[in-house]
Amino acid sequence: MSEQINRRNFLRGTAAGLAASSLVSLPAGGSEARADQPPAKGGGGRPRNGPVIVSSANGLRATAKALEIVRAGGDPLDAVIAGVNIIELDPEDMTVGLGGLPNEQGVVELDSCVMYGPTHKAGAVAALQNIATPSLVAQRVMQRTDHVLLVGAGALAVARAHGFKEQNLLTEAARETWLRWKEQVSEEDDWLPPLDAPDRDAKQPGETHSGLMPERARPVAFTWGTINCNCVDAKGDIAGVTTTSGLSYKIPGRVGDSPIIGAGLYVDNAVGAAGSTGRGEANLQNCSSFAVVEFMRQGMSPEAACLEAAKRIVERAEPRLKRKDGRPAFDVKFYALAKDGRFGGAGIWSGGQMAVADAVGNRLVDCAYLFKRDD
Repeated sequence: MSEQINRRNFLRGTAAGLAASSLVSLPAGGSEARADQPPAKGGGGRPRNGPVIVSSANGLRATAKALEIVRAGGDPLDAVIAGVNIIELDPEDMTVGLGGLPNEQGVVELDSCVMYGPTHKAGAVAALQNIATPSLVAQRVMQRTDHVLLVGAGALAVARAHGFKEQNLLTEAARETWLRWKEQVSEEDDWLPPLDAPDRDAKQPGETHSGLMPERARPVAFTWGTINCNCVDAKGDIAGVTTTSGLSYKIPGRVGDSPIIGAGLYVDNAVGAAGSTGRGEANLQNCSSFAVVEFMRQGMSPEAACLEAAKRIVERAEPRLKRKDGRPAFDVKFYALAKDGRFGGAGIWSGGQMAVADAVGNRLVDCAYLFKRDD
């Protein structure tokens, strides 16, 4: 079966310059019906069907909460932050906030950014420890400082100054997962699995532990869990937030795309908003969320803009990050929302979804993709 996407359906929503692409396609059940609507090229206007909230697939609770707030007259930025707070405070989610998987030393470090369309202001925090809701701290940075991005101890100092409660973010479940990773990550160190582990005896000093699965195939494999949530309210004002615990077992101090304006999130009140999840380094290298919004400004539909950003990443991927067939061994997904209420999402690989809350309801929608998964 061919993995190429149906070009005819895709090209209906794109600018003429994208017509030469042979990588891009649309999945059945995606947001294809939105792609052939007239694109917004900036300017005023309200969304056609009232407020619209979009999020990564892990944000169904976030989109429902945000829609409730804006329908009651609440501010769009307050709405999306309140939505992602639900995920940040959920200890069962090991990719965001409380209970997020830690860095290689067992310390949870959180990243987040917010951007507010009406003022074009932004705030962000990175490598923040001990505060479960980094999105709220990012909002304080935006509102109560003259800075955009604060990291580490500086971000924590601002959180303390504004009365945020400090707590140990490493839950027991996350600690045990991290410890299993430490026990398996190297054949040369002195960390051993529990006595009753079936492969414990296979790990001996100076011997090859062939019983271990390849690193990224293990149950404790690296994760890139993130939540992005964007809103356009009934007045046409736009806001967005992205928040994450980042790459699990990362080098301490690593900062991905999530707290970087233009990479993990970008908002332009005249055009729309875009955010991302997946390999942060790829988004950082391509300023991808900014690019998605600019593609929409040029006339692309939200979905087509997301696909073009994904295509750029594929074209520029480092050789060491590619499979034997030349395609990326990683994934990146984008979620875009236009000022007129149109939305769309896309990733490198098939199987992605996005959460959408609007007049139709709160639901998951399939994302477009470049390549169909072969597993």
